[in-house]
Amino acid sequence: MALPPHMRAIDMSKLQSSFTNDILCHPVARRPFRVEGRNKMFQELIDAGMVFVGGFNLENFYLGLAKVAGGVLTWPAHRRTEMLRSRWDNIFDALIDEHEREMARGDLQDMFTTGTDTTYLVLEFSMAELMLHQHALAKLQAEKCSANVDSYIVPAGTMVFNAWAIGRDPRMWAASHEFMSERFIDNMGDITGADFGGNDFQFLPFGSGRTICPGVNFALASIEIMLANLAYHFDWELPQGVHHIDMTEVFALTVRQKEMKLLLIPRPIGFILPNVE
Repeated sequence: MALPPHMRAIDMSKLQSSFTNDILCHPVARRPFRVEGRNKMFQELIDAGMVFVGGFNLENFYLGLAKVAGGVLTWPAHRRTEMLRSRWDNIFDALIDEHEREMARGDLQDMFTTGTDTTYLVLEFSMAELMLHQHALAKLQAEKCSANVDSYIVPAGTMVFNAWAIGRDPRMWAASHEFMSERFIDNMGDITGADFGGNDFQFLPFGSGRTICPGVNFALASIEIMLANLAYHFDWELPQGVHHIDMTEVFALTVRQKEMKLLLIPRPIGFILPNVE
């Protein structure tokens, strides 16, 4: 028997991924790709690329070993890279043929890869943390109508640094592994604390300097409008029989939850459950 609408859980991971993909499709192609099914292809390639690029790379750690026998140990990785590149090229060739020649393939790939994955993961983690910290959700809902590397050494030639670890350094953050949204807001409700614009090296979600993420304003607008609407229009509950959200993280190029689906039940604000007795 199908559950009544007010008891059905929504796959928030899928919803938020589709939302961020649609947001990017409009400036790129002036239409969403859901009708054509391209959104699924984009997400498959993004997921595959993030896992591959964020995984172990012999050339990054053991350059000498990677050159042994003409680089034979790196051939499997290179083949996977070429396969991914070929699939991206097929999609972008179709887009370019559809009057999008003014945009280079590299720009398209950067926009979809960095814009979709990172934004929807922030939304997913935000909703999961808010479910685990109901006081923070209540505070957000109460405010919904308002308008409101120091000691780190980075060796020369380093390609990637651990922003995750820097943002959880107990020397810089009290209760560094706890979700505490209030650490960024003072008693007057004003934004305070570390600036995420690249000037405070203890908190670098968008990077810093010349390599800072060019989509920072686009990402903030996308996240804020989605999160504000989810909190403004709905209360949220876990599905029946579910009492815990697994916040275990897995690492690729972006950090994501080990449990791939975040399932939640929305309750419109002011909605009264019907008497089923």
